[in-house]
Amino acid sequence: MKIKLNTWRFLILLILVVSSCTTNSKTIKKTNKVADTAPNIIVIYLDDLGYGDVSCYGATELQTPNIDALANGGVKFTNGYASSATCTPSRYAMLTGMYPWKNKNAKILPGDAPLLIDIKQQTLPKLLSKAGYQTAIIGKWHLGLGAGFVNWNETIKPGPNEVGFDEAYILAATQDRVPTVYIENGNVVNLDKKDPIEVNYKKNFKGQPTAKSNPEMLLMKWHHGHNNSIVNGIPRIGYMKGGEAAKWTDTDMADHFLTKAQTYVKNHKKNPFFLYYAMQQPHVPRTPHPRFVGTSGMGPRGDVILEADWCIGEFMKTLKEEGILENTLIVFSSDNGPVLNDGYYDDAVEKLGKHDPKGGLRGGKYSLFEAGTRVPFITYWKNHIKPSVSDAIVCQMDLLASLGNLVGIEEATTDSKDLLSTLLGQDKKGRDHLIIEAKSNTALRSGDWMMIPPYKGNAMNKKVGTETGNTPDYKLYNLKKDKGQQHNLAKETPEKLEEMIQLFKQLKQ
Repeated sequence: MKIKLNTWRFLILLILVVSSCTTNSKTIKKTNKVADTAPNIIVIYLDDLGYGDVSCYGATELQTPNIDALANGGVKFTNGYASSATCTPSRYAMLTGMYPWKNKNAKILPGDAPLLIDIKQQTLPKLLSKAGYQTAIIGKWHLGLGAGFVNWNETIKPGPNEVGFDEAYILAATQDRVPTVYIENGNVVNLDKKDPIEVNYKKNFKGQPTAKSNPEMLLMKWHHGHNNSIVNGIPRIGYMKGGEAAKWTDTDMADHFLTKAQTYVKNHKKNPFFLYYAMQQPHVPRTPHPRFVGTSGMGPRGDVILEADWCIGEFMKTLKEEGILENTLIVFSSDNGPVLNDGYYDDAVEKLGKHDPKGGLRGGKYSLFEAGTRVPFITYWKNHIKPSVSDAIVCQMDLLASLGNLVGIEEATTDSKDLLSTLLGQDKKGRDHLIIEAKSNTALRSGDWMMIPPYKGNAMNKKVGTETGNTPDYKLYNLKKDKGQQHNLAKETPEKLEEMIQLFKQLKQ
C-alpha cells in the first residue's frame, strides 16, 4: 500500500509538471504567433495642436489633406483626450498608462531634469517588446534624462532606451529649451569632444550672450520667458555653452525627423515594430522650412501646421511604397490644446483671422476647460478599420491596455482602460469617467458632464491669453448641449453637482 501511495503521488506530480510545461509552451507559442501577425503600430503625436487646427475637425482657414485622409479612412473621435493640458504630463500618461497627477514630478520639465519614468515602471514600449515588437521613438522626448545630473559629453543614462525603446533619436525637451542638440541612443549627435556642452538652467556662463544682453543678435523677438541663450538667432529657455558642431538647424527639424522616421520604417518593415513619431509642430519657436514660409497666411504657426501635414503625407507615402500600409495601425493625436503667444512675437495672434484653434471649445493649453485636453484623436488601419465618427470618450492613456489586448499581452495597470474595440471602430462604448489635469489641478469628465472644482489662482493666464478654469466656485457643464462651456449649471442642478463631487472624490482615492 505504501509503495502504491508513493507511486500515486509521483504520478500526480508528473501530471502537474507536464501540464505546467504544456501551458507555458502554449503561452509562448501564442505570444510568438501574435508578434508575427499583429500590425505595426505608429503613434503620430503633435505638440500644441488644437481641436480646431485641422480641417477634418472643422478648420476652414487651414486645409490639412493628409491628416484629413487619416480621419476619413479611420475613426475620428470627437471626445478624444490628452491626459493633461501640458506636454510632459500627457506624454508620461500615454507611455505609462498612469494618471500624471499621481506623480508629483509630472509637470513641464526643464531640459536638464532627471528621467521622470521609473525604469522599473510598465511602459507601452516595454509591453510591445514582450510581444516581439522592435520599438523606437523619433522626435520630442521631454520626459527627463539621467538621474539628476547630465553630462552631455558622455552617454546619457537612463533615458528612452532604459524605459523600453530599442532605438531613440530625440530632442531632450522642447525646441525652445537648451540643449539644442539631437540625441541618439543616449549620445549627442555630431558632438566634438574638444568643444564640450555645458547646460545650466539657473545662471549663465561667463561671457555668453543672452537675449537680454545682446538683443541685436536676435532673429526672433521674445515675449516672455525666452530670454536666455541665443541659438540660431532664437532666444531660448536655459543657458548653454559649447557643442557648436552638434547644434540643430531649426528650419530643418521637421525634414530631419521625417527622414529619420522614413529610414526607420524601411529598416524594420520585415518584422513588427512600434514607432512613436513625436513631431515638434506647432510648438514654439515656430520655424517652418523656407518651402512653407507664408503658405498659410497666418504667420509661422499656420505655416508649421501645414508643414506637419505635409510630413505626415510623405510618411504615409513611405508606408505605402514599402508595402506595409495595410498592416500598420496608426494613432494620431496631440499632447494638449492650442496656444497662440507662448513666448515669442510671431504674429500668431495678429494673423489669426477667422481661424479658431479651439474648434468652438473653451480654454486652451494650460487650461481645465475643454480646449486644454480635448484634442484631435484618430485611429487608422487601412482595410481593417471602417471609416466612422465616434463620440466615445477615449484617452491617450488607454493605449497601453488597449494595445496590450491587441498583441495578446495582459498587464495590470491602474488607470489605462482596454478600449481596443472602440479604437478599432467596432464599439461605440468609451470611458465612463476621466480625470483631466492642468498644472496640477484636476477636473472630472463623466458621461456628458464636466465638473471643475474651485481653485485658487488667476482665472486668466495673462502671458498667453488663455482662461485657466481657476475660479473660487464650482463649475458644471453639460457638454452635449454646451460644448463651449458657456452655461455653468452648478447652481441650477445642485443634485447633479453633488453627485459629480462625490464621484470625483471616489475616483481620486
